[in-house]
Amino acid sequence: MRKQLIRNQLQQIIYVIINPLVKCLIKIGFTPNIVTTIGLVLNVGVAIIFIVGGEAGNRGDFSYIGCAGGLILFAGLFDMLDGQVARLGNMSSTFGALYDSVLDRYSELILFLGICYYLIAHHYFLSSLFAFIALMGSMMVSYTRARSEGLGIENKGGLMQRPERVVLIAASAIACYATSKVVGGDYKLYIKGIPFHVFETMTVFTIPIVIMAVLTNFTAIKRLMDAKKALEEAGR
Repeated sequence: MRKQLIRNQLQQIIYVIINPLVKCLIKIGFTPNIVTTIGLVLNVGVAIIFIVGGEAGNRGDFSYIGCAGGLILFAGLFDMLDGQVARLGNMSSTFGALYDSVLDRYSELILFLGICYYLIAHHYFLSSLFAFIALMGSMMVSYTRARSEGLGIENKGGLMQRPERVVLIAASAIACYATSKVVGGDYKLYIKGIPFHVFETMTVFTIPIVIMAVLTNFTAIKRLMDAKKALEEAGR
């Protein structure tokens, strides 16, 4: 409850900041569905950057990751703009809500496609596996909420909801690029007595993905248990 309260307060602060832009978009004729579509297109751009980085970039070159991180943040802005355009422009609709949810799922799938491609192309096979597990968890977090709401149960609890996932991936990508500029793209940390490195520059990007893989699936399972409890209390 406290986490949700803090999250709502932060959301209101962000709305105050972006509302002038929202009003400008409404004035020039943007609809919520157009804004949502732009968000999807930007995420396609993110995937393209990762794929090009996988093909053309070197293993120690993190400029593609940094560029992708910046675009992820920009694309994430449109996730908030579409809802505000609908509210402030009195353009809310049931189909619009469905369109937004569907394109959000496509955006996330496309984003992780790019990440997995990049990691595999540069031989980070274990990290690519965790990225896929994080994708599974992300989809199930959304699905358990949607299915619960279809049964008349509000189910928004848990960690790693979509805004948190977007911010975590974007921040870790940008931080990875920044780290490479400080310590170098090929930096590896060894500890005496351990035959393998315990840290490298890419770890700044991949460790948050591992954390996401754990927390998204934990959240999905928690939502499932919460739904079970709510159904039992309702005698269903």
